[in-house]
Amino acid sequence: MTAPAASFVYLASQSPRRQALLRQIGVEFRLLPPDADEDAEALEALRPGEDPAKYVLRAALAKAQAGRTRLRRQAGEPAPILAADTTVAVGGRILAKPVDAADAIAMLELLSGRTHRVLTAVAVARGNTGIDSRVNVSRVSFARIPREQILAYVASGEPMDKAGGYGIQGPIARFVRRIEGSYSGIMGLPLYETAQMLRSSGSTGHD
Repeated sequence: MTAPAASFVYLASQSPRRQALLRQIGVEFRLLPPDADEDAEALEALRPGEDPAKYVLRAALAKAQAGRTRLRRQAGEPAPILAADTTVAVGGRILAKPVDAADAIAMLELLSGRTHRVLTAVAVARGNTGIDSRVNVSRVSFARIPREQILAYVASGEPMDKAGGYGIQGPIARFVRRIEGSYSGIMGLPLYETAQMLRSSGSTGHD
C-alpha cells in the first residue's frame, strides 16, 4: 500500500528569502536547519578550479543529503526535503558570499557595468535514496555603480550573507539594467523549477 503524500516539505535552509518565496506559491514547509554541531558552511566550500554549475549543484545536493541525515537522526515525520544553493559567476570565476567588507566591495566593483550569471541549484530529497535536482541560470546586467554607492551599500551590511555581495530585491536593484531568466532564481529559489519538482514528489502549493 502506497503511503499518502506529505502535506508539507522540509526546508533545509535558514534563508528568509527562500521561506518568503515558498510562501508566495503556497507551499507549506517546516524548517530543517543545521544542528549546532554541524558545519553547514563546509558544504559550500569551493574546490580549486571548480565549474560554477557543478559547484552549485554539488552544494545543493550536499545540503539535501545533510538534511536527510538530520531528519533521520531526529526521527522526524517523513516528507520531501528541499535544499538550494546560489552562486554568482563572472566567466568561470565564482563569487560566493563575501568574507568581509573589502571582499564585498571588490565583488561589486567587478560586477559594476557588466553582465554576470546567477546560478541556483535546487535539490529535493525523497525517502532514503532519491534526490531530484535542477540548475537554473539567469543573467543580470548592471549599470555602472558609483563607488560611493558601493561603499554605502556594503556599510549597510546587506551584502554579507549573499552570493556575489548583493541581493537583487534590495536597494542595489536601482542599478540593474536587464535580467534574463528567473527573478526568483536570482533571489535564491527558482519557483518554476521548484514547483515542478515538488509536484512530482507529491507536495504542491495552492492552485
